[in-house]
Amino acid sequence: MLGAIHFGVLAACFVLFVPMAMAGWHLSRHKMLFFSGALFISLAVCVHLTPYFPSVSDIVASVSSVVVYDHRVSCINEVNQIVWDVRPRPRNNNGSSKLDYFEKNWDWVRSRKVLSCEFQKLDKFDVSELLNGSWIVVAGDSQARFVALSLLGLVLGSGSEALGSVREELFKRHSDYSIVVKEIGMKVDFVWAPYEKDLDDLVVSYKKKNKYPDVVIMGSGLWHMLHVNNASDFGFQLKELRSHVELLVPVRTKGEEGGGGSVSGRSMHMFWIGMPVLINGMLNTDEKKERMSDTVWHEYDRSLGESKILRQMGGPLVLLDVQSFTWNCGPQCTLDGMHYDSAVYDAAVHVMLNALLIESHQTL
Repeated sequence: MLGAIHFGVLAACFVLFVPMAMAGWHLSRHKMLFFSGALFISLAVCVHLTPYFPSVSDIVASVSSVVVYDHRVSCINEVNQIVWDVRPRPRNNNGSSKLDYFEKNWDWVRSRKVLSCEFQKLDKFDVSELLNGSWIVVAGDSQARFVALSLLGLVLGSGSEALGSVREELFKRHSDYSIVVKEIGMKVDFVWAPYEKDLDDLVVSYKKKNKYPDVVIMGSGLWHMLHVNNASDFGFQLKELRSHVELLVPVRTKGEEGGGGSVSGRSMHMFWIGMPVLINGMLNTDEKKERMSDTVWHEYDRSLGESKILRQMGGPLVLLDVQSFTWNCGPQCTLDGMHYDSAVYDAAVHVMLNALLIESHQTL
């Protein structure tokens, strides 16, 4: 095809310029006749080249699909761009925790790129509509447990009696939890899976059973850092996890307009909960302070990037950037240097929901 185009262009140049040069030499005194001849020859060349080029409609359709794809990719890349406003509350409040001494608000950055994506904080009605009939799995360590609580708080209502009983059951030490919200037919499973191997086994089990959740939110690293303390092994485990995740959610390319889906024909959406910033001086045991130092944390963070499990690195999982959220929220947002205020996990849930809207081509 490319050779035919080159030949066509070369022939066109010969047909166009040689006669025009000759005509210009012979008809220099008859300019009107010269330009009429040139116009005729140009039209003939256009007709000659037409078979070698796609139609205008094909070009427009192709460009439109690329623009839509690029906008989605751009918005996924921008969805974690949020800013925090943390300020002291009047000390006359009777808060039971030091966390209550600070008011914590967040929103998306007001940049041109972010504003074009129209991110929004969803209310209970919006979330119920988006997640209606969905099966959602949240798997990992205590960070994942807090994300599950924030998600259920949004669905059930943060001050509801139902959420109080959910909190009590959800935070039973090192255990799984499952709930069905009958009003919207949504099922949420929390799976206690603090190690990467636990997450890997969970992913493999979906393929073996041929049953796939609609949304999987997973994360790990803190337990491995504390109990194994080997960043290289952490990276190896993540690469193993990535290989199995990619069997369920193929890596998407620009040629796959719909983005691909799971092997069951259903579209799975998968997210990774980033590790929080650890404030070493606030960690509550000497063992944690020693084994979870800043140096070790950075080694684990580097291994996460090198595993290429994240979408931004070419992998299958969309990042919920808890690292950025906790860094910007600051020490006012944590009591133990590891677990943060609910506002941080609320932000992660809203980021996940907005990414889900983009990934599923939905609007509210």
